Amino acid sequence: MSDDQRDQTPAEPAPTAAGPRPEPLRFFGTTWVDHDGGYALRRAGVAVGSLVSAFAAAYLLRFAYEGLEIGDVGPFLSISVVVLFAIASAIAFVKTWESFGRRPRPSSDEAALKGLKAIGFIGSLIAYFLRSLTEAPGEKLARAEYDKARAEYARRRGTRTGNPAARRPKRKK
Repeated sequence: MSDDQRDQTPAEPAPTAAGPRPEPLRFFGTTWVDHDGGYALRRAGVAVGSLVSAFAAAYLLRFAYEGLEIGDVGPFLSISVVVLFAIASAIAFVKTWESFGRRPRPSSDEAALKGLKAIGFIGSLIAYFLRSLTEAPGEKLARAEYDKARAEYARRRGTRTGNPAARRPKRKK
């Protein structure tokens, strides 16, 4: 290959760090790995934002309840709506809290509960607020998976000794 041909070849990309990459978390990216890049400020922002959102949502639901009272729909329907939102919020809280600690199984009922979690969104916001007081929501699960992947990568890299192509083939007897 001549010098002219070498100059026309595109430059190779810079080498990247080898090994597994951490999973980015919503609102945090990969700052959760080393707790850098404004991690504490982001956590405080997520906590305040989810709490303010929960209060705003509760305030809007109060207006909806007052609309039912103005419409004079009767006590049964009014109480049923309050109980429905309370149960949906409790279920959404529990499911959101559980999702911070484990991945849902592919055949689980998570898809069937999406509507219920949407109705009980206040419970999800409260779970998000409470978790963000101690860590980034989902950080514990992501850290466990990332540490396991790094340990497995290190184990695989450590067992390699030399170039496998340079080894002699085994003789057949």
